[in-house]
Amino acid sequence: MKILFASAEVAPFSKVGGLADVVGSLPKALEKDAEICIFTPLYGSINQEKYGIKELENSSLKISMRNTEHIFKLKMCKLPGTKINVFFVDNPKYYSCFNCVYPQWVDTMYEQQRYVAFSLAVLEYAKLLNFRADVIHANDWHTAMIPVYIKNNYKYDDFYKDTKTVFSIHNLAYQGACDPKIIDFANMRWDNVYNDHCVEHYGKVNWVKGAIYCSDKIIAVSEKYAQEIMGEEFGEGMDYTLRDNAWKVMGITNGIDYTEFNPKTDKNLVKNYDLSDMTGKEACKKEIVEKFGMPYCPNTPLIGMVSRLVYQKGIDLIRDMQWELQKVNAQYIILGTGEYGYENLMIWLSNNSWNIRAMVDYKPDWANKIYGGSDFFLMPSKFEPCGLSQLIAMRYGCLPIARATGGLEDTIVGYPLNDSTGFKFYGYNGWDMLEAIKRAQCVFQDKYTFNAMRQSAMKADFTWEKSAQKYMNVYREICSK
Repeated sequence: MKILFASAEVAPFSKVGGLADVVGSLPKALEKDAEICIFTPLYGSINQEKYGIKELENSSLKISMRNTEHIFKLKMCKLPGTKINVFFVDNPKYYSCFNCVYPQWVDTMYEQQRYVAFSLAVLEYAKLLNFRADVIHANDWHTAMIPVYIKNNYKYDDFYKDTKTVFSIHNLAYQGACDPKIIDFANMRWDNVYNDHCVEHYGKVNWVKGAIYCSDKIIAVSEKYAQEIMGEEFGEGMDYTLRDNAWKVMGITNGIDYTEFNPKTDKNLVKNYDLSDMTGKEACKKEIVEKFGMPYCPNTPLIGMVSRLVYQKGIDLIRDMQWELQKVNAQYIILGTGEYGYENLMIWLSNNSWNIRAMVDYKPDWANKIYGGSDFFLMPSKFEPCGLSQLIAMRYGCLPIARATGGLEDTIVGYPLNDSTGFKFYGYNGWDMLEAIKRAQCVFQDKYTFNAMRQSAMKADFTWEKSAQKYMNVYREICSK
């Protein structure tokens, strides 16, 4: 079986969120059962020399969109640790001119053109490479137009006559809605796609809606999230469309790469540790609190947070409880970037509280140091499709304190159940979050229970193997029809 992944982000080359981790890890777990390739844009931030990215011979591709000729080139390297080919679509107008994945303050239509052009180039390059995929796996709105292309523009193309499409919803809040003029740029026929059973959504083009109708299977990134998006609260205005296609919607919980996230071998940690010897974790705690400019207090719980500073992540609850958090005998360290107001909040808290320190930045090595040194990990999310941070935290013996939504509900066993791996709260309000933090603080003082929970968390299996098998079953099922 041949599987083609298309994604705006792929770790370790380009990463903003969990999408990159999934597309950089899932193919590794599928490699033994399928022939796989990955397509992603070549952003200016990608270190081509570091990863040995080379341009393919005779890779120049010309595509006319809205009467303008666009020229692409294709570069390639192997996904580290695998034999999987990663193809980078290069175009200086749309990708390599930016030293980031998603540039801020760009025109909405231009942002749409970037990923329409990428998706069309992926389909044309697959033909040039003669990679006749049995399944094309598109991810989020950036490549949601691929299933629309397959069902319409390539409907009678012999190369794609047997190709099936899978569409993964990593976060339904982002849907790629835009002005209908994009249809002309995309070389699509209005009568084929601009209707209620394709991309038309309240007078705009919505690529996610198009993918839901045109794909053979829709996969949400956790079982709980697959249920939640069917309702109004989490459906982001797409719930009725998903209910109309409920027969092909399912949830598969993400995993993490245990070779990458391993406290026994992680070179970012000042001292490594594992289940048999946890002494190194205390050294990691001492290092990270001192890096954040706080005194090392072994008898005080350290609560870490690595997150995008956006509304979805529950930063409002931290703002609402900022004074109460300072009354709890705990230290907090926060790492992340995001919305301007939340970044300013973090800076203010760092300068005006005795126990809260934040770094408005994202450094992967510091993130691992926080996982390694923290006793608890805070995730007060408004909604969380799957969440990878809680899985990484548990791997490092760092117990999550999380709101029970989406993948957080699926992956955390809440105290005081048997084999508890963390603490959950259900209401989206600061007082419920504070109560969960206080429960965690009490357990921290009970070393027998705390160490037992830490052992359960580190033993929990969130490798990709089980999830990858579910994906393979999906691919085989749709290809057999």
